[in-house]
Amino acid sequence: MRNNGREKVIKIFKARNNNQKNNLSAGSGFTLIEVIVVVAIIGIIGVSLIPGILSSLETRDLENSARDILSTIQNAKFQAVKTKLNHRVRFSNDLGYWEIIMEREDSPSTWNIVPGYIPKSIPSNFNTIINLPADTYSVEISPLGLVTNFSSTSNTIEIQSDKLKAAGVEDQRILRIMGGGSIKYYKASSTG
Repeated sequence: MRNNGREKVIKIFKARNNNQKNNLSAGSGFTLIEVIVVVAIIGIIGVSLIPGILSSLETRDLENSARDILSTIQNAKFQAVKTKLNHRVRFSNDLGYWEIIMEREDSPSTWNIVPGYIPKSIPSNFNTIINLPADTYSVEISPLGLVTNFSSTSNTIEIQSDKLKAAGVEDQRILRIMGGGSIKYYKASSTG
């Protein structure tokens, strides 16, 4: 009798095992319609997110360009005070795009690029308005950290993105240089 009971248990176990295998093979995987629906949903979500991602990238590039200018002017101020020599940040459009160059005055009216400084540039896809004294397009800083060529009417640098303007978000970064050597940084939206 014991063997009979044991054989019954073994038969029941084998039967369950076979049913599980059959159920797995018959019900495993996805139908073609399920796959198409999932791919369509992922596609719709992806298409809806692309404009936001592109806008974020453009905003980041605009911010980085403005911060490059800001940090270069702050670094020139630091170097002027440290070395007790006049320094300036000059903006040049000689190559067809705006270049940011940090120079020091080694002797009266003789300006040379600061050793070790690598000129930076403002990407040409941005509209750039340099409203600084027209004779040099520069911000000159004394060893006291003051802006020596300060003008209350010519003291801004504006960078604007047409892509951000089209998206309806803040598309301008404005740097206003103050006579005391400080810089005010603004975000704004274009009009028109």
